[in-house]
Amino acid sequence: MEKWTPKHEAPEPLEGPVVATVVGGTILWFVLFLAQLPFYGWFADRGHTWWVWTPLAGAGLGLIGIWYVRGRDAALKRHAAQAAAKDAAGAEAEGNALGADRAGRTDGRG
Repeated sequence: MEKWTPKHEAPEPLEGPVVATVVGGTILWFVLFLAQLPFYGWFADRGHTWWVWTPLAGAGLGLIGIWYVRGRDAALKRHAAQAAAKDAAGAEAEGNALGADRAGRTDGRG
């Protein structure tokens, strides 16, 4: 079993324009639905109407995906802003502590 055990850490996940990708895919599914709609009779004659409805289902699921990735993106940005504010507050507190330490010296060097 040791042969299959990873010996290194997994790489960081790649981030990209997730919202734009999902929106583009949703639009593509909807365009495919609209492109096949005029041929519904042809598909129905051959028992392949699922070809028409599959892109519509993809577009519907894409709408759910857009809602999800927009919320995820907002949460990531919110987390990054909180982390930056926390870092800034920590740096400011550290700077104030150093200033108070210098001002409070009694050995005559400050």
